[in-house]
Amino acid sequence: MDKFIPLSIPNFEGNERKYVDDAIDQGWVSTGGAYITRLEQGMAKFLHADNVAACQSGTSAIHLSLVEAGVKPGDVVLVPPLTFIAAVNPVKYQFATPVFIDCDDSFCMDPVKLKRFCEDECEWNGQELKYKGASVKAVVVVHVFGNMADMESVMDIAGRFKLKVIEDATEALGTKYTEGRYKGKYAGTIGDFGCYSFNGNKIITTGGGGAVTSNNPKTVDHIRFLSTQAKTDPHYYIHDEIGYNYRMTNLQAALGVAQMEELPEFIRRKQANYDKYKKLFEGFELGKLMPFRTGTESNKWFYSICIDRSKIKNSMREIIVALHDKGMETRAIWGLINEQKPYEGEVTYKLEKAPYYADRILNIPSSTQITEEEIVYVADQVKSLLEEMANG
Repeated sequence: MDKFIPLSIPNFEGNERKYVDDAIDQGWVSTGGAYITRLEQGMAKFLHADNVAACQSGTSAIHLSLVEAGVKPGDVVLVPPLTFIAAVNPVKYQFATPVFIDCDDSFCMDPVKLKRFCEDECEWNGQELKYKGASVKAVVVVHVFGNMADMESVMDIAGRFKLKVIEDATEALGTKYTEGRYKGKYAGTIGDFGCYSFNGNKIITTGGGGAVTSNNPKTVDHIRFLSTQAKTDPHYYIHDEIGYNYRMTNLQAALGVAQMEELPEFIRRKQANYDKYKKLFEGFELGKLMPFRTGTESNKWFYSICIDRSKIKNSMREIIVALHDKGMETRAIWGLINEQKPYEGEVTYKLEKAPYYADRILNIPSSTQITEEEIVYVADQVKSLLEEMANG
């Protein structure tokens, strides 16, 4: 293979340049303009949501959701340990306390352990859940790599204990249920809040940027208001609340409008390419291609190989470097958030699957532009390397 195969890169095959040039020609390049409205309306239509607010990033979407959920200093928010740290940092922005709940085999929060924590470690007075005297206000559920969490179970638990559910769907735009209570519902439209990211490696991108929705359209209006510095009177700069500079720019939104036009095709390619990898790794014992939840249709944003650690003793760093030398970009899943310096000493609850997968998951190239030839090359090189390492 002569060229380097990246992990996940943007795809600009449509009207991106046309719309960005149009925004520049109109002079609307900052935090106002028609493309922001078009992106919000386009996302709302795609998601079958009543209202969507574009914002600066997926991180800001989560932060605004926590603000709107009423999370205050000293409150407890239940969070996952196996995800990107941006899903948890906004809890600290609110001076609240994260408690880390283990994942299941989907990499998403384990609802069995979520329920046990609420029942066994907390006190419920019929109105409020308390953990060591602190109010448990919300749960952040991440749909990891486009894999839908068990939202039926999560929503039942949250309803019982009056917890606000913030769906981190930053990796799962387009993932939806095909069976069950939430059949036809998209990731991010089931809980109280849904958060999306348009970072450069996501299934669609605005360079940076994100979006947020809610089961209450008026809540989304208020989030949009907070994201623009909470200007009660924009002409005389009157502010009655603390606001944030979290608004998306019109230039970013112009990219996003074009990307939304291509989203169904991007999802189709992601799903087809996953199926190609699945055939190539079928029966390979040293590395298993991880499945997605049954009863859902995933956007299949990222593809994960679970390495057999009984036979492969090399570090993930050694594996990634060796594959880089073979002409491809791969990555580990994440370092556990509870083991990062800012979160040392925070409470964890029965972490078993999270550390297991943190030591075993290798993500392989998944760009929408990847060719069949490149997919075959990646699979061959990964299998060859793991066989070489297993044989010492």
